[in-house]
Amino acid sequence: MFQRITLAAIAFILFPGLATQTAAAADNARNTPSASTLLAQSKPDEWRTPDPENLLYLQLPSGRVIIELAPGFTPLHAANIRTLARAHYFDGLSILRVQDDFVSQWGTPEDPKDGYAPTPRNRGSAKTSLPPEFTRPLDAVLPWTGLPDGDLYAPEVGFSEGFPVGRDRTSGQEWLLHCYGMVGVARDNDPQSGDGGSLYAVIGQARRLDRNLAVAGRVLVGMPLLSGLPRGDGDKGFYTAADQRTPIRSVQVAADIPVKQRPAIRVLRTDSATFAALLDAARNRHDAFYSTAPGKVGVCDIPAPVREGPANRH
Repeated sequence: MFQRITLAAIAFILFPGLATQTAAAADNARNTPSASTLLAQSKPDEWRTPDPENLLYLQLPSGRVIIELAPGFTPLHAANIRTLARAHYFDGLSILRVQDDFVSQWGTPEDPKDGYAPTPRNRGSAKTSLPPEFTRPLDAVLPWTGLPDGDLYAPEVGFSEGFPVGRDRTSGQEWLLHCYGMVGVARDNDPQSGDGGSLYAVIGQARRLDRNLAVAGRVLVGMPLLSGLPRGDGDKGFYTAADQRTPIRSVQVAADIPVKQRPAIRVLRTDSATFAALLDAARNRHDAFYSTAPGKVGVCDIPAPVREGPANRH
C-alpha cells in the first residue's frame, strides 16, 4: 500500500534545515512584540508633556526624583504640597521610614518618641488640615481607559490622565490606586490630618490602603532612589538613628525653575493606541520564554511609560 507523501514532508526530507527555519519563522511571526518595539513605533502625539505646575523635583544626595501631582483627583492636596514646596518646607527634612514591600516615607517627623525632634518650619500659607480627598465623584470629563480584566479591590479599574484609577458606579466615586510608584499623603487617625507635609511612595503591596488615604501623584523618574534604600529597623520601617535617614536637599516645583534647566519629560497617554498595545502584549504574551500567556493584566502591572530627555533648550 502506498502512503501519500505531502510536499511539506518531501521538503523536510530533502531540506530539513529549511523546514526547521520555516517553522521557526512562522513561530517568530506570531511572537508578541516587545515593549521597546511598541514604544519605538509610537507616534509623537501619543505622548503628553506634564504641566510644570504639577511636577515636583525631590533632590536627594543620590539624585533627583520627579513626581507628577494629580490635581484632577486630589486638587486640595496638590495645591497644599505646592505651597509647602515653595515655602522650602521640605528642605532639610529626610526620608524617615522605609518599610519593606510597602512604602518609603519622607517629610514631617511623625512622633518625637521615635527619635525625631520636630522643629518649627516655614509653611507659607499652607493649611494644616484638609478634607480627605480619598475619592472623588465620577467625572465624565476626565479621560478614562477601562481595563476589562477584573480587580480584587475595585468594581472597575482603568487609567485616567496617566494614573491608575478605581471606580464604583454604584457609589458614583472614583479614586487613585496605591500601585507601585504612586505617592500618597500620610496622616494620623483623623481623616483630615493629612496636609501633604508627610508623603510616601509605594514600593510594594499597598492596595489595601485604597480609599483610606489621599493619593496625590506618581513618581515619574527616580523610583530606584526611593525603593532601593535600606529598610528601617524600627516599627513599621522607621529609622531609629539619625544617621540612617536620607536627607532631603530640596523639593521644588518645576515651574519655578528656568525652562532651560528642566529635563524634557513626556508621558505616554493611557488613552493612546500604543498604550492599548502594551496592555494587550502583556495580556497575551508569547515568545521564546512565555509558552503560556497570562491572559489578563493587572492595573498595577503596566504604568504609563515615561521618557526623560535633556533639559529644554527653548
